Amino acid sequence: MRHELVPDEMWTVVAPLLPEELPKPKGGRPRVSDRDALRGIVFVLRTGMPWEMLPREVFGCSGMTCWRRLRDWQQAGVWDRLHRVLLERLNRAGELDWSRASLDAASIGAKKEGEMTDPNPTDRGRAGTKRHCCTDRRGTPLGVTLTGANRHDSMAMAATLDAVPGVRSVKRGRPRKRPQKLHADKAYDHRRCLRECRARSITPRIARRGVETSTKLGRHRWVVERTFAWFAQFRRLATRYDRRADIHMALIKLATAIICMNQIRRFC
Repeated sequence: MRHELVPDEMWTVVAPLLPEELPKPKGGRPRVSDRDALRGIVFVLRTGMPWEMLPREVFGCSGMTCWRRLRDWQQAGVWDRLHRVLLERLNRAGELDWSRASLDAASIGAKKEGEMTDPNPTDRGRAGTKRHCCTDRRGTPLGVTLTGANRHDSMAMAATLDAVPGVRSVKRGRPRKRPQKLHADKAYDHRRCLRECRARSITPRIARRGVETSTKLGRHRWVVERTFAWFAQFRRLATRYDRRADIHMALIKLATAIICMNQIRRFC
C-alpha cells in the first residue's frame, strides 16, 4: 500500500522539486524521509483521515510531521512547480489541448470556519468554500483558485485564468498560459467577464442568459464537471476540514498533480 500511494514515476518527478534538508549543528533526531511524509499526506488526501489518526507504524512518521511537511512545501512553492512540470510533460507529448478551455466553480461545506469560508447561500447559510477550476479540452486542470462560498462565480474568473502557469513546449518561444477559447455557463454572462477574456486574448464562449436554451449547454463544458468529480474522489476535499486556506489549497494542488499524473498515464 505504501508504494502504491507514491509510485516511482511520481517520486521521480517530485524529488528534484523538494527543498534540501537544513543542517542540524546541534544534532537531534534523524529527519523523516520526504517520501514517507509524502505517502502519509497522500493517504490523508485520499481517505479523509484526520492527521492525528495517521498510523505511525505504517508510514514511519506521525500525522503532524506530515502536516508540517505539507505546510513547508506549500510555502516553498513545491506544488505549483510540480503542477507546471506535469503540464509541460503533457504539452511536449501534444496531449494538452489549448483549443478550448472550460471554467466553472463548485461549493463544498466547511466543518470549521476559517480563511476563505463564508455562509453558503445554497446550504442554509452553513460555512462553506468555493473551488474554481479551469481545464483544457480534455479536462486536465490548468488553474485552480479558492474563494468563500457566498462569492459569485464570475468574480473569480480573472484570478482563475491567471492561475494557469506558463507551460513550455518543445518549440522555442514564450511559455503558454492562455487557451484559444473559453467556455463557461450563464453565471459568467457579464460584460466584465467578456472584457477579462478579451484582455487576455481569449475568445469567450459564454452561455447567454435569456437567449440560449439548455439543450446543448454541456456540449463542451462537461469536461470541467468531470474534473470536479475527480476532485471529489479525494475524500479530504469532499468537505473542507482545514481552517487554514493555505493547507487546504496545498491539498488541492497535490490532487491536481495526481490528476495530471493520471492524464499522463492515459494519453502519454
